[in-house]
Amino acid sequence: MSFKRALGLFDSTMIVAGSMIGSGIFIVSADIARTTGTPLLLLAVWVITGVLTLTAALSYGELAGMFPHAGGQYVYLREAFGPLAGFLYGWTLFTVIQTGTIAAVGMAFAKYTAVFIPSVAESNVLLDLGPIRVNGAQMVAIASILVLTLMNTRGVQLGKLIQNVFTTTKIASVIALAGIGIIIGWNSDVFTANWSTITSGIVPQGSWTPVTATIPLVFAVAVAMVGSVFSSDAWNNITFAAAEVRDPSKTIPRALIIGVSLVTLLYLACNVAYLGLLPLVGDPDGATALARGISHATNDRVGAAAADVMFGGVGAAVMAALIMVSTFGCNNGLILSGSRAYFAMAKDGLFFAKAAALNERGVPATSLWIQAAWASALCLSGTYGDLLDYVVFAVLLFYVVTIAGVFHLRRTRPNVERPVKAVGYPVMPAIYIVGAVFICVALLIYKQQYTWPGLIIVASGMPIYALWRRVNGRRSALQ
Repeated sequence: MSFKRALGLFDSTMIVAGSMIGSGIFIVSADIARTTGTPLLLLAVWVITGVLTLTAALSYGELAGMFPHAGGQYVYLREAFGPLAGFLYGWTLFTVIQTGTIAAVGMAFAKYTAVFIPSVAESNVLLDLGPIRVNGAQMVAIASILVLTLMNTRGVQLGKLIQNVFTTTKIASVIALAGIGIIIGWNSDVFTANWSTITSGIVPQGSWTPVTATIPLVFAVAVAMVGSVFSSDAWNNITFAAAEVRDPSKTIPRALIIGVSLVTLLYLACNVAYLGLLPLVGDPDGATALARGISHATNDRVGAAAADVMFGGVGAAVMAALIMVSTFGCNNGLILSGSRAYFAMAKDGLFFAKAAALNERGVPATSLWIQAAWASALCLSGTYGDLLDYVVFAVLLFYVVTIAGVFHLRRTRPNVERPVKAVGYPVMPAIYIVGAVFICVALLIYKQQYTWPGLIIVASGMPIYALWRRVNGRRSALQ
């Protein structure tokens, strides 16, 4: 049994865009606003993130053309720097990056489901065993993960159908909401107030002060990018499923460029709409969404606050429905793609052996179920949010090392066929490396809670790698 090449350019683009758009764009702008303090810097954070992400995608196009195999970034790191580098990425991907994101997105789906079905809210505790408490939202999150996993075991055709339907629906919905928001907010008093201060520093008198007032501007912007980087992540997921893409050497680079560009434009449109509907600086004790503004939207739900201004009492329901569609489609792409990375690891003897098997429909069903089990455990643990904060730093480091692989492979394997070459090489890849490293340095200095735990998680893979190699060596000797 082998993989079936069933994913075309449209399908691949929907996996890129669908995996990127979850719930982050509707939430993280609040923290960015509190950090930056000006409309200009709020937009600048999203522009810089988009440019860096697109630059990385352009570099990945070369690697995708060289190694159009299942596993994607894991394979790129393995081929460039050896099996340990690949394993450390795969280990972090499985333990935190992919499964933690699946858990977090599943919980977001469940929380917004509770808007329509209150009995599944987090406040509804179903089982209380002291240190272990299980609530309705956790059960809905786990159920959604298991349902999507089951559907993806039925074949890539069903998986891509779900992805295409949900991603096109949410893209159309985001375009509509952003467009309506821009139209309603254009030339409003809020719009005028925000844009009149676009080039000035805002240091509100009140209970908070933007980070830009306390640390150098460039470092504040880098720190603010934690949320936007997380919201723009998972664009590389299509590379994991390269073995199921038709003409992957050309299709994957194109899908990366189209998908990342589309999502970046959508994110910018959303933030322009926010600035037309809500003041950047609000009162944390304000009685209305308008009074609290972007910076102090209730529970950071900027999207819900904007919908409240646009649609009044039904705004919360409109946004909840959109986020349910968005998160469900996002998790389908994450679940479909992530399992292929573990499949590649298992083929190399660096993951559970049964994960290297394909079922009768040509998909790695065991890998899918292992992923679902760990993601469900993270839902129950309640630690997925903290874990994702920790790995933003690690994710950037892996992107830097992977793109450095483009330079390394140009030198060590100059004769390998490259159907697509990194756009703007060597300048563009170098710009990404410098930019991402600068962000990492800023986080090391100013947000150490995001850095050392992430490094520890990555480093913990080293003894696991040694153990796995030793166990597999003994098995080979016995055979």
